[in-house]
Amino acid sequence: MTKITAAITAVEGYVPDFVLSNEKLEQLVPTTSEWIETRTGIKERRILKGEGLGTSDMCVPAIQKLLEKRGISALEIDLVIVATVTPDYVFPATSNVLCDKIGATNAWGYDLGAACSGFLFALATGSQFIETGKCKKVLVVGADKMSSILDYTDRSTCIIFGDGAGVVLLEPNTEGYGVIDSILKVDGSGRKYLHQKAGGSVKPPTHETVDAREHFVFQDGQPVFKRAVAGMADVSAEIVEKNNLKPEDIAWLTPHQANKRIIDATAERLGLAPEKVMLNIERYGNTTAATLPLCLWDYEKKLKKGDNIILATFGAGFTWGAIYLKWAYNS
Repeated sequence: MTKITAAITAVEGYVPDFVLSNEKLEQLVPTTSEWIETRTGIKERRILKGEGLGTSDMCVPAIQKLLEKRGISALEIDLVIVATVTPDYVFPATSNVLCDKIGATNAWGYDLGAACSGFLFALATGSQFIETGKCKKVLVVGADKMSSILDYTDRSTCIIFGDGAGVVLLEPNTEGYGVIDSILKVDGSGRKYLHQKAGGSVKPPTHETVDAREHFVFQDGQPVFKRAVAGMADVSAEIVEKNNLKPEDIAWLTPHQANKRIIDATAERLGLAPEKVMLNIERYGNTTAATLPLCLWDYEKKLKKGDNIILATFGAGFTWGAIYLKWAYNS
């Protein structure tokens, strides 16, 4: 029996029009553009402006362009998985909202929360539905409106994150292209270093939690940085070794765009030259679940059928992982 793999057959992204530059942030918090760029590699990030706009409002244009690019209807979509930590609502799921907005009335779906590792985990999960034959067309979305949970008086977090959405279409492939292997990891003890203090069932919203500014991202930067460097580099090396790949076999590293120094450490561990590393952190910042699909979108025209791509990420939780992907088409 011919083995079925889940191949990416289309990719699309969306970033809001409003640009929040380092220079603008200098007017909000005690920092400098040079300080931000030196420590993170970020020059600017995009912010979703407008009353009543949420994460799904970034996903819709990305999905609509993807469907047009692929020449298919929303009615053909079987499943929509949305990786996000900033859903439109606590419930229903943003996936549910999206299916309605794009007219995917034959699809079902759910949200997946794994912070910055969300898209990678969703891609690995979505591929299972293709490989088993349960689904023929799966949309995997990574999207976050991080500006909705940022404290713009906290320079340790507000300089890092931006808003954006990316989506890929998974379809069956019998030529050996698509998701080849994945390694996914979690360590819940890391939650104390990077989390949102209030708003969940442990600490529901109250006047006190709002006044204490506990509904924003909290991060203890140094331990997160150390674990991210080790985690992303180690899991990338693990999946490369497991699949007997050498540096010359790898066309691209697609790393989570959290910090340029973390990205550089991962590339160095794999023995990859800078020109093999996808990088857009300087323009978008850390868009959490959206960074990986936005990288694939930005670099799509450079990708060739058969390219070996390593996707790697690290996020709050802690969550981290890597996927070995063989690109399925020429743009």
